[in-house]
Amino acid sequence: MPVTLEQLLQSRDNRAKHQKDLLESHPGRSLLCMTVQLPGPEKRNETSLAIAKAGVKAVREAFEPEYEELKDLETGYEAFFLVSLSGEEAKRAACHIEDTHPIGRLMDLDVVTSHGPVGRESLGYKPRKCLLCDNEVRYCMRAKTHSKEELLSRIEQMLKEYELQTPNPRTD
Repeated sequence: MPVTLEQLLQSRDNRAKHQKDLLESHPGRSLLCMTVQLPGPEKRNETSLAIAKAGVKAVREAFEPEYEELKDLETGYEAFFLVSLSGEEAKRAACHIEDTHPIGRLMDLDVVTSHGPVGRESLGYKPRKCLLCDNEVRYCMRAKTHSKEELLSRIEQMLKEYELQTPNPRTD
């Protein structure tokens, strides 16, 4: 079901408030928040759920979360993980997943501490690249270089390739 811009903005506000609440109730912890990168107004479908499932599995394997909360929302899948690593250590591990997992590019793994978000570029990582060309994703998004259909086609291709190399990816 398509969602409106207003719903997406409200969801983002709710997520930010929830992040703040989690960090306040768990001082000294870093918070990893995972969402799925899917263009267009439909944020919850079989594709997004398969990506989310792979992301949750990757995070569980890379971290030892002290707490996790999974939310399957119409505005998109959200997962929250509290870890005892520093923000920088957690962001390095998150960037490793984003950069090396076969569909890590389709996951957004934000790390937030009581001091605020930890950005990949502040740790020396390069900005994320577009799915379709060698430009930084932010440039292609702003310029609307690629159509939603082109992006969704590439996402489906990436997911199919991942599922071919992963036993039972949707039932694990």
